[in-house]
Amino acid sequence: MNIRRSSLATTLVGAVALGLTTLTACSYSAGDGRTDGKLDVVASFYPMQFLAERIGGNKVNVSTLTKPGVEPHDLDISPQQTAKLSKAGLVVYLKGLQPAVDRAIGQAEPKQVADAASYTTLENHGTEVDGHDHEGDHGSDEGHEGHEGHEAHSGDAAADPHIWLDPVRYAEVAKGVGKALEKADPDHAALYEKNTATLVKQLNTLDKDFRGGLKGRTTDTFVTTHAAFGYLSERYGLHQEAISGLDPESEPSPARMRELHSIAKQDKVRTVFFEALVSDRTARTLAGDLHLRTDVLDPLEGIGESSRGDDYLQVMRSNLAALRKALGAV
Repeated sequence: MNIRRSSLATTLVGAVALGLTTLTACSYSAGDGRTDGKLDVVASFYPMQFLAERIGGNKVNVSTLTKPGVEPHDLDISPQQTAKLSKAGLVVYLKGLQPAVDRAIGQAEPKQVADAASYTTLENHGTEVDGHDHEGDHGSDEGHEGHEGHEAHSGDAAADPHIWLDPVRYAEVAKGVGKALEKADPDHAALYEKNTATLVKQLNTLDKDFRGGLKGRTTDTFVTTHAAFGYLSERYGLHQEAISGLDPESEPSPARMRELHSIAKQDKVRTVFFEALVSDRTARTLAGDLHLRTDVLDPLEGIGESSRGDDYLQVMRSNLAALRKALGAV
C-alpha cells in the first residue's frame, strides 16, 4: 500500500513538474517568434529600435543588439545574440552599417527580415577627408530631391548608411518596417498601419521644421567629427565638412586638418561639432586652434545619458537648434 502511494505521489509530482515546464515554455516562447503572445522583434541599433517600438506598439517585444553607449560601427555579436536572431519573429536592421550584424543574420537566417537599406536609396557622398570630393557640393539647392549621379547600392562599401538623419528618407524606411511588421504579424496589421501613418506624419512635421528653421542662415557650412550628416545636408542645402570619413574612428591626415582651417575661415564657420559616442579630442583641438565654439551634433546612433532628448524626435530637434545657432539662423 505504501509502495503504491509512493509511486502515485511520484507520478503526480512528475506530471505537475511537466505541466509547469510546458506552461513556462508557452509563456516565454512558443517557438514561433513570440513571447507572451507578442511578436519578438530584434533591432540592430537605436534608429531601427525606435521604428520597431513606435510602429509595433504594445503588440511587440523589442530588443536591440547595440546597447546604449556602444558605438554601433564596432559592434561584436555574441553566439547568444546570433541564436536570438534565429528565433526572432522579425529582425530590423540596416545592411552595410554593421558588418558583424550582416554576418550574424546570414548565419542565423531569421524567418522575417526588414532591411532599412532596401526601403530607400543609398548614395555615395564622396570622400570628405581627401580634400577633393566633399559632400555637400551637390546639395547646394535647399530641399534637393534628385539623386542622379550619386546613387549607390546598399552592398557598395562606399555607400553612406546614415539614412535615418534625413527625416524624409527615414519616413520611407518607417513605411517599409510597417509593411514588414504587417507581414510578420498579420493579426495586428491594422494597428501597425495606423501607427506607421502617425509616425510618418511626425517625421513630415520634423522635415518642415528643419526647412523653416534653417532659413535665413548666414553660412551653409558646418564641421563635424565624422561624415554622418550627408543625407541631412543634401536634404536642406547644407555643406558638411567632416574631420573623419564615414568611419568615426579614423584619424584625419595633417593635410586634412590644414584644409579644415582654410575652409572654416573662408566659409565663416562658427562651431565645430562633436558627438557623444566618439572621442572629441580632435574636434576640440581644431576648435581651439581657430577660436571657435564646440557643440554636439548627434548622429543618433544610440540614446544615452548624455543625449539631448529621450528619443529620435527630441534629439533631432536638439540637432536643429544646434545647427540654427551654428549657421546663424537664429
